[in-house]
Amino acid sequence: MPTYSYSARPAGGGDIKQGEIELASKDEVFAYLHKQRMIPVSVREKDKSLNITFGTGITTRDIVIFTRQFATMINSGLPLVQSLDILAEQTDNSALRTVIRDVLYDVESGHTLADAIGKHPKVFTELFVNMVAAGEAGGILDTILLRLATFLEKNDALIRKIKGAMIYPAVIFTVAGLAVVTLLIFVIPTFQQMFEAAGVPLPLPTRIVIAMSQVLQDYWWALGGGVIAAVFGIRYAYTTDAGRLNIDRLLLVLPVLGDLQRKSAVARFTRTLGTLVSSGVSILEGLEITAKTAGNRVIHDAVMNSRASIAGGETIAGPLKESGVFPPMVVQMINVGEQTGGLDEMLTKIADFYDDEVDTAVDALLSAMEPIMIVVLGVVVGGMIVAMYLPIFDMINAVD
Repeated sequence: MPTYSYSARPAGGGDIKQGEIELASKDEVFAYLHKQRMIPVSVREKDKSLNITFGTGITTRDIVIFTRQFATMINSGLPLVQSLDILAEQTDNSALRTVIRDVLYDVESGHTLADAIGKHPKVFTELFVNMVAAGEAGGILDTILLRLATFLEKNDALIRKIKGAMIYPAVIFTVAGLAVVTLLIFVIPTFQQMFEAAGVPLPLPTRIVIAMSQVLQDYWWALGGGVIAAVFGIRYAYTTDAGRLNIDRLLLVLPVLGDLQRKSAVARFTRTLGTLVSSGVSILEGLEITAKTAGNRVIHDAVMNSRASIAGGETIAGPLKESGVFPPMVVQMINVGEQTGGLDEMLTKIADFYDDEVDTAVDALLSAMEPIMIVVLGVVVGGMIVAMYLPIFDMINAVD
């Protein structure tokens, strides 16, 4: 889906506001702005080829350190320009230094800090920009930056947990796959020649393994092409709205992994929205930003439906419950937070709870994967070896 940058003026008057949104066409952008009671000034599709990826080589850890140091300097009373100049001098990352220099130049030219960092979307996310804008407007920039640093650290820790849970089984199955392919291509043909020379009848398991070896040797190009076609097919499907929705819906219902994805999505959603709301970002803006960072189209649609519900005077909890994605406990706690006026605190509590749930789910996944991998590898590799030795046992018995 294309990304459009727009500038619009509130219908009741005021300063021109700028932003970005992902929609199917310009007409939908205009319709969206009219619903928000904004008068469009300009709408244009972003040229992705012009986006310079400064983010390459800039890690989350770099941004966290920059944010914490920036907050400390602002809290100590240092002027904004001087703080940025010091940060640019002391950072070891040359790409980040270039970005900070650009931000410093824009701030010295009269731009707000939010506008300056907003020119580098590959480094500073929309969430980062909106929270900085709220901090500038409320005079609490140092507090907002500290919240941002904490949020980024916890979000990065969550991502690393998920990736860490996937790396171990992926490595094991990759090595096992290479071992099986090596056996089928190089070892099995040797046994096959020996059995043909001996002229012994082959049992069914042996014939199956030999047939697998012959298929792999004769049609490796077709198998490889099929894998490549499947990968590109899935990638293409993911670029379409319907394809992405179906794939993301499938990911949420996978055994074990689906539950892990759901819990991590809930933790990311609640922590992002809670951080935005507690920082003074409006609930409508917060929901829109949160939807973009959901990482799953099913979650994205549920959050955007909640945004439409809020805009229509309803609650957030209703559409979240109807989506069937969010657990009943989460929906009820959000509903209580809305009614009591403590939505940000409730969202933070949910995020902390689901961070622990993700930890537990990752440990359970790893504990379950170890015996499963041992059994699978034993059956596959051991079964192939036994299948090839069965005719040898028959030959020994015949000699006896």
